[in-house]
Amino acid sequence: MQIDMTQQTPRAVHHAIFVVVPRFNITTLITMTETMRIANYLSAEPLFSWDIVSFDGTEIVASNGMTTRVSAEQDNLPPADYIFVLGSWGTEHYDNRGLTAWLRKRARAGSSICGVELGCYIVARAGLLDGKPATIHWSWLSGFRESFDRVDVQECLFTIEGKIMTCSGGLAGVDLMLRLIERTHGSGFSGEIADQMLHHPIRNAGASQRSTMGRSTETMLPLVREAMTLIEGNIEEPLSVPEIADTLDVSQRQLERKFKKHVGCTVVQFGLLRRLQNARLLLISTDLSVREIATASGFNTLSHFAYSFGKFFGRRPSEYREAWPANEPAPSWPGSLSDFLSTLKEIPGRP
Repeated sequence: MQIDMTQQTPRAVHHAIFVVVPRFNITTLITMTETMRIANYLSAEPLFSWDIVSFDGTEIVASNGMTTRVSAEQDNLPPADYIFVLGSWGTEHYDNRGLTAWLRKRARAGSSICGVELGCYIVARAGLLDGKPATIHWSWLSGFRESFDRVDVQECLFTIEGKIMTCSGGLAGVDLMLRLIERTHGSGFSGEIADQMLHHPIRNAGASQRSTMGRSTETMLPLVREAMTLIEGNIEEPLSVPEIADTLDVSQRQLERKFKKHVGCTVVQFGLLRRLQNARLLLISTDLSVREIATASGFNTLSHFAYSFGKFFGRRPSEYREAWPANEPAPSWPGSLSDFLSTLKEIPGRP
């Protein structure tokens, strides 16, 4: 299936350019442009116009396999208020110097630049995120942080620092667009757009990217969620169960009982899962050695890391350096909590 997005919208009060790279998330692109389209629909005159372009040719394959026809004419593009760079699977390794130079030039000309999802890697490589807060999709946070130590990496929906922005992707793109519209046209208008999109509430920049942690929101206790947050915040130097219980001011027995009931595994087992997930991400998004990744993921010995990793992911760590090989038609993200629970009998749950 092919989608033609080469048609340009008539120039309006605010103009945006969306730059897409191979394997970008087409849902994010559509929902962000749809927010502007609805703004135009509700306004007496068009408020937003946009171009969709690529530095990789006129036909770009999105992450869902759809071929998208876009413009490849970067030199003749008009000035833009906003430039959004959209990337997904594989963008952590994407490096187009022409695009990097173009972004720097547009930033100097006064455009607001925004990295969306893994498009943040491109904006960071252009040096535009140095010394600034930035976010990225939660599943890539640790790898992004390892790659750009001059960036203040945060887990949130989006960041705005002057004319430099980042967005975690997915439907967070809608929240970002609504907040940008709120800045220029008021909260009442952005609220009307949200009503049209059935998107409520409009989330703030600092809102958490995740709410369920892999479990139902109806069954997740605040205590368990706080324990999960502590575990995820101490991947490299894992906290013991007594330390977690003491921090949360509960007994170890109560913590273990509640965790087992609401998550389906022990605290130690969940910690192992998160450390394995962290290691997998570092393998596919950084050049760190396997030994360095094992240490950064809280494993005391390389043998324990290799054994646990192989049991859970079905491959040795050294075989897992590419998230989505070019010869595979679609990506996969093994490592969900449900997958882990089904394999617990085969993986020792020791720290």
